[in-house]
Amino acid sequence: MAHGHWIFRMTTQKDQFLEAALEEAGRPISAGYVPADGEPLVSDIDRGRLEDALRDPRFLEIALAEAGVITRVAAESKEKLKRHPPSRQTPAQSGAIRPHILTVALEDYFQVGAFNRFVQKNQWYRFETRLEKNTERTLELLKRTNAKASFFVLGWVAQKFPELIRKVAEAGHEVAIKGYYHRGIREMTPEEFEADCLRAKEAVESATGRAVVGYRLADGWLGPEDLWALDSLAKLGFAYDSSLAPMRGAFADQPYRRFLHPHLWEKHKLWEVPISTDKILGIQMPVAGGNYLRQMPRWLTRRAVNNWAAIHESPIVAYFHVWELDPEQPRLSIGGWMTRVRHYRNLDKMEARLTELLQTYPFTSAAEFLGISSDAVSTPLPRTETWQSDTGRTPITVPIVELENRVPVSIVVPCYNEEESIPYLANTLYRVREALSGSYEVRFILVDDGSSDRTWDGLNATFHGKPGFDLIRHDGNAGVQAAIMTGLKRADTEIVCSMDCDCTYDPLELGNMIPKLEPGIDLVTASPYHPEGHVRNVPGWRLFLSRGAAWLYRRVLKQQLYTYTSCFRVYRKSTVASLRVRNGRYLGVAEFVGRLDLAKGKIVEHPATLEVRMLGRSKMKTVRTIVGHLGLLTRLAFARMLGRGAPGSRDQILKSVIESHRNNQALAIRQLPVTPPPDADDVRRAVLHPGATTTDE
Repeated sequence: MAHGHWIFRMTTQKDQFLEAALEEAGRPISAGYVPADGEPLVSDIDRGRLEDALRDPRFLEIALAEAGVITRVAAESKEKLKRHPPSRQTPAQSGAIRPHILTVALEDYFQVGAFNRFVQKNQWYRFETRLEKNTERTLELLKRTNAKASFFVLGWVAQKFPELIRKVAEAGHEVAIKGYYHRGIREMTPEEFEADCLRAKEAVESATGRAVVGYRLADGWLGPEDLWALDSLAKLGFAYDSSLAPMRGAFADQPYRRFLHPHLWEKHKLWEVPISTDKILGIQMPVAGGNYLRQMPRWLTRRAVNNWAAIHESPIVAYFHVWELDPEQPRLSIGGWMTRVRHYRNLDKMEARLTELLQTYPFTSAAEFLGISSDAVSTPLPRTETWQSDTGRTPITVPIVELENRVPVSIVVPCYNEEESIPYLANTLYRVREALSGSYEVRFILVDDGSSDRTWDGLNATFHGKPGFDLIRHDGNAGVQAAIMTGLKRADTEIVCSMDCDCTYDPLELGNMIPKLEPGIDLVTASPYHPEGHVRNVPGWRLFLSRGAAWLYRRVLKQQLYTYTSCFRVYRKSTVASLRVRNGRYLGVAEFVGRLDLAKGKIVEHPATLEVRMLGRSKMKTVRTIVGHLGLLTRLAFARMLGRGAPGSRDQILKSVIESHRNNQALAIRQLPVTPPPDADDVRRAVLHPGATTTDE
């Protein structure tokens, strides 16, 4: 019986890697199958079948048939397939031992792609990290199922947790990289991409002492227009990449990219280890990938995995994230409902699903599967860590002064039902103190405004007994402005700042705001609506209301500000602590500025960035606040028309007393608009000690 034979012919540059592989194997080069009758069946070949085809042509025929690019197969080959069909049994059923590839993204819950638009990399330090706990849980799972994996690590994580990364390597797993920060390929130029790779590689090698040979893109996957990145990786000396996930039509014209294949750049070869994808319910999607493994019905993913293992000789490339084993992680309040479903749904079922997969099939790391070794690094690199403001504006620079010359500064933080935000707040305050310590002696006053949850317990557990932290509790909920005024009066410093507990303004900006409290300035207030300010991810309806309120306040008050409702401020205590504010709630924040304006206080705006709240929910009642602003505007307008100042500060009057005394002028103190007026002792102290200040406690 006559038999056909295979011939191969390469016609495009895309086929260079196949040509090189065939030359290494000593095979002829052309494209197609010539059956016994001599009629050629020329077609595009699924390159993922290459190695299998070199051992057994039946596999190449399967690939051609799967791709739907041939209409007939030689009769003798059909008979071979009938006699020896590919096995559809699992390894446990067939007794076959064929390893697959397991990859793990070692990143924290706030570093994921779903939240990238909301959580900036310079805000990562604020979040409660659960990375160590989740990595420990992952290592235990792999040990229990006798699996090995490739851990893809951010360079930032390797610098912050070098001992953890070293522990992963010591457990026998490969440690590869996924860039330094969590960035997509479209966010970087080729030069930036290569620099990011090298920075991450150095950080990981410094932690493990082993050479890094693998890479995966941190955010998203490489598309057909992004393949230049493979050239860069080959040029940098990486042995493999795992950044392709051919799904939803991507690479439909290049089906070989669904399987392991080499990529050539000049004389360098880079193996591509794509995520395994197949058609599930008519849609090309990962068969064993994190979110898909969690979201799809268990029976459906099980069938998809078993079909892949039975039909394809190329290994399953599975992946998941360590945070997917943590159903108790904090719930971020950012993004839409679909984003939250994508991130949080079925977290409590993920460990069971992974256990089933890892017990059914043997898994190893990509480097071990490819036979690539990680050599020891001769000289570990030094650790470095940097931080900067997340405002996108001028980095904060605080001059270093002698400790005894540092200026004392108090920072008031009002808290109401913020139990889940306390770890986030604590990390932020520690960083603020560190950042400002060069010039300022920072003290924090945290005011629990009658919270109904466990905020007070959390504040005590986190801050009680720590130097520089003072805790105060209101018996009931008096409001954010009332809490700020409580902190102002408690402070024993002339410079007092206030900030939101949810840190919607970057508190590190205080380093730029405090110097603006120059002599003669009574208040510095942050403004996102300033021409140099920014707004990030804040709902449009909220911006409309805030800008509308600012427009109305500019019609009523003398000082023309862009923002009147920001809680992020720097105060001169001697001139503002005794201002009487009628409304203690959110409305009081605007009233405070109005009263100070009527009292002829001097206000300066500082451009800042306002961001969406990360944890918990806003306590502001929108309708009540709108109505309240309209009432406040009416009262302030009448006060200005009648020429009445706000119930004022005694210290402002005392300033006038001092000035009049120096000029030998008389001053009718009790006719001035101040409540209560300064008494004789106040005046005497002001005249005898003009440098001293008094406040109405």
